[in-house]
Amino acid sequence: MEKNLKAYIDLTRLHFFFVWPTLFCAGLFLALQTYGGFSVLLVVKAILVAFFGFEAGLVLNDIVDVEYDKKDVETGKLTKYWRPFGKRPISQGLITRKQATVLFGILVAVTTLLIFSLPFPNSLYVFGIMIVCYSLESFYQLKKRRENFPLAQLIGRIDFTLFLVAGYLCVGSPDFNTVLLFLFFYPLAQAHLGVNDLADVVNDKARNLNTISTLYGMNGTVYWILGFSVAQFVMAAVFLSQVGSLIMLAGFAVSISLLTIGNLLILKGKNVASGMKALPMFHVAMLIYAISIIANAVVVLFL
Repeated sequence: MEKNLKAYIDLTRLHFFFVWPTLFCAGLFLALQTYGGFSVLLVVKAILVAFFGFEAGLVLNDIVDVEYDKKDVETGKLTKYWRPFGKRPISQGLITRKQATVLFGILVAVTTLLIFSLPFPNSLYVFGIMIVCYSLESFYQLKKRRENFPLAQLIGRIDFTLFLVAGYLCVGSPDFNTVLLFLFFYPLAQAHLGVNDLADVVNDKARNLNTISTLYGMNGTVYWILGFSVAQFVMAAVFLSQVGSLIMLAGFAVSISLLTIGNLLILKGKNVASGMKALPMFHVAMLIYAISIIANAVVVLFL
C-alpha cells in the first residue's frame, strides 16, 4: 500500500500541488479585477480545475514518454526534485500504463465536470483550452524525438502559457488582457524549459531526444535562457504598465531579481549543476509573479 502511494505521488508530482492552482488563479483574479463576479465557490472551482487538470497533464506526460523514460541513466537531483521518492513509476513498473491511463481518464472527467459548472460561454473557452493543452503536451513529447529546429519547444510549451489564460477565461472574455497575459508568461515558460533541459541533458542524450541542450549544446542553452529571460523582463514591464500597481511592482521586482540571479548562475556555470541551482529560483519567481497579480486584484476588489 505504502509503495503504491509513493508511486502515485511521484507520478503526479503531488508535492507541487499548490503551484498549479496559484498560477491558474493569477489569471482568474486578473479577470475578476476587470469583470467582477467574485465568489468563494468560483475560486474553489477554479482551484479544483487547476489541480485536477494539471495533474492529468503530468500523468499524460509520463504515459506518452514511458518508453523513453526507460532509457534514463541519471536519476539524481533533478528526478528527486520533480518526484519526491525519485521514481518514474510507469517506466519502472511500479504503475502499469493501463493504470496510469485510467487515472488520466478519471482526472480529465472530473476536470470536465468542474469546467462545465462554470458560466456559459466561459466553460466552453476553458474546455477548449484544456483539449488544446493536452494536444500540445503530446505534440511536445512526440515532436522532440525527431526535429532539427525546436518546434516542439516553441509550439508545445504554449500549453503552460495557456494555463493562466484559462484561469482568466473562467469569468473573463477573450480581450487585450488575455493577449498581455499570454505574452507576459510565454517567454518565462520558454526560459524555464531551457533551465530544465540544461539540468536534464544527461538523460536527454541517453534518450536521443532533441531538446534545447542536445540541439544547441550548453552555450546555446545558456543564451536561450538569457534571451527569453530578457524578453520576459520587457513583457513584465509592459504588463505592469497596463494592469499594475505598487503591490505588483514590488512582487515583480523580486521575481526579476530571482530570475537575474538564476541567469548569472547559469552564465557562470554553463553546466548541469548550475541548472539545478537556478531551477528553484525560476519556480519561486513564477509563484511570486502569480501571487502579486492575485494580491493586486484582492486590493482592488475588497479595499
